[in-house]
Amino acid sequence: MGVLDGKVILITGGGNGIGRECALQAAAAGAKVVVNDLGGSVTGGDEGSVGPAQAVADEIKAAGGEAVANSDSVTDFAAVKGMIEQAKDEFGGLHAIINPAGILRDGMFHKMSEADWDAVIDVHLRGAYNVTRASVELFREQQDGAYVLFTSTSGIIGNIGQANYAAAKMGVAGLSRIIAMEGALKNVRSNVIAPFAWTRMIATIPVKDEASAQRVERIRTRMRADQVATFAVSLCSAAASHVTGQIFGVRGNEVVVFDQPRPVRSVSRIDGWTPETLIEHGLPALKGGFMGLEATAGVFTWDPV
Repeated sequence: MGVLDGKVILITGGGNGIGRECALQAAAAGAKVVVNDLGGSVTGGDEGSVGPAQAVADEIKAAGGEAVANSDSVTDFAAVKGMIEQAKDEFGGLHAIINPAGILRDGMFHKMSEADWDAVIDVHLRGAYNVTRASVELFREQQDGAYVLFTSTSGIIGNIGQANYAAAKMGVAGLSRIIAMEGALKNVRSNVIAPFAWTRMIATIPVKDEASAQRVERIRTRMRADQVATFAVSLCSAAASHVTGQIFGVRGNEVVVFDQPRPVRSVSRIDGWTPETLIEHGLPALKGGFMGLEATAGVFTWDPV
């Protein structure tokens, strides 16, 4: 008996990295899996191929599981609706979606092209909208549905050179929160994961000095995609139906729950503010609650435990 026995799960980006591990583990846990992957490069924009998704589906079937492949793009709403129909046609329903599909087009913001901005927003934020909007009515009707979406510390904490990616990923976190709030009475739940894991996307990080080389090596050797997948799969289980609206991080064998933005300090003035009094009194009073620009400000060390 597996924790996902009787469940049908759609996994996007399932041909590589975290998506591939999610597909394999979901099948091992008893789920029937629709493995979606465009089969494109890490930057997107190319034609893609059914090969990666089909290879994972074949691996699942060879191990005794049930899976089908799909190579459509999450950026196409009609195609995503087709994925939902494929799940229903092949396996009789759909109960969860894990959505790690993504691309990277990094660059300093003052040099970023509109094309690179649009492409990343389209895959990550529009893609998250597409997979949730195309399925949410089904989930609400059957009063059973789980979304595992993916955010990033690039948005939550910050990372230079990833303005497009950070903006998209913070948008995904906001989307997930609202889906969870609106779906609570219908047993439709949604959570997001900020993964720390070695994937082909992480492999694109430029190594500019010894410190960054050591950091990349630590990620490669100690933070695996399968560790993230284990948690993603657990969130799809009926036993985790009480978990919704959360932002998690998975870093090696460590699972983190993130705080979500809430007021930390306030100032008020009975007779109202002027620019001068705000500069002289208001901002200095708030300064103790400011977050720094360093990547680890108020969070935790980047080193794996």
